[in-house]
Amino acid sequence: MMLMPRRNDLFDDFFRGDEFFTKRERNLMKTDIKELKDKYVFEVDLPGFDKENINLSLRDGYLEISAKTEREEKDEDEEKYLHSERFYGECSRSFYVGDSVTEEDIDAEFKNGILRVNVPKIEDKDQKEIKQIEIK
Repeated sequence: MMLMPRRNDLFDDFFRGDEFFTKRERNLMKTDIKELKDKYVFEVDLPGFDKENINLSLRDGYLEISAKTEREEKDEDEEKYLHSERFYGECSRSFYVGDSVTEEDIDAEFKNGILRVNVPKIEDKDQKEIKQIEIK
């Protein structure tokens, strides 16, 4: 099984070199992935998010993590932001965990702004031998 992050934005490659577009992206959903003897452990930073607004799903062998947060709407006359660095909106990441992993195999916990997801190491049933192609 091979773990690979997958971006959902079709324009990532186009905007990757532009600091304006990537600065905020680098600060969202920072993820550490640890490999243990029998599982992978994902630790995803989600400060300021509520557990109820975090979703995990499994689709075509990809573990998809999405989260959203909203700013409380207040009367404009009450307060005015001079500077704001907090993120409000939706974000998501996907990681390939293998076609043999099921929803029942995965367990997750959200505590102190960190989402911990445990994914067991399961060999893909349909894993085929990789054959090299000669380059002429």
